[in-house]
Amino acid sequence: MSSKRRHLSIFKELPLLIWLVFVWGALWQDFSLSNLAFGLVIAAVVMRIFYLPPVQLSGRFNLLYALGFGLRFLYKLVLASIEVFWLAVRKGPRIRNAVVAVKLRTRSDLLTTATGHALSLIPGSLVVDVDRSTSTLYLHCLNVANEEQAEAIRRDVRSTEAWLIRTMGSREDLQLLRADEERTNGQLDDAQQGAGA
Repeated sequence: MSSKRRHLSIFKELPLLIWLVFVWGALWQDFSLSNLAFGLVIAAVVMRIFYLPPVQLSGRFNLLYALGFGLRFLYKLVLASIEVFWLAVRKGPRIRNAVVAVKLRTRSDLLTTATGHALSLIPGSLVVDVDRSTSTLYLHCLNVANEEQAEAIRRDVRSTEAWLIRTMGSREDLQLLRADEERTNGQLDDAQQGAGA
């Protein structure tokens, strides 16, 4: 075990330790003091044997964007549930599905994970793989028959990521988001001018 690993502050490892103990209690459906104490021992052993990088927090949290993200998430959850129900009734097993790769802007493990979980909780899509080295999510999506529909999914994923960046992303992530939005707006303006010519 490297000295750098042992030198990590207990405060940096504490959120992971608490989370592992909570997962232990949830798996056993037993939150008694004795079971959680045993879970604490197991979590400490797991953290010593298997290196898990500490979660890097940005140090910022925007409550307004968090509320907006929550409302957007609930809206998409209801809409997707109705759409999946309608597809099941109307098309049944004839639905065409696809695996869509989406490269995210952020390099943050926390934001990549949060984006993936938010997408997987909405019916009709499921994250089947994550390429951590390139921050790419691979989603299995219902009712994708052509490239236009795949591109619509990519835009929706990047919109979800943008909400999370505005909520809790680092200043670097915010700068990347703004630069990407300016580039996209510039391309749209150019396309509109070309269409009007």
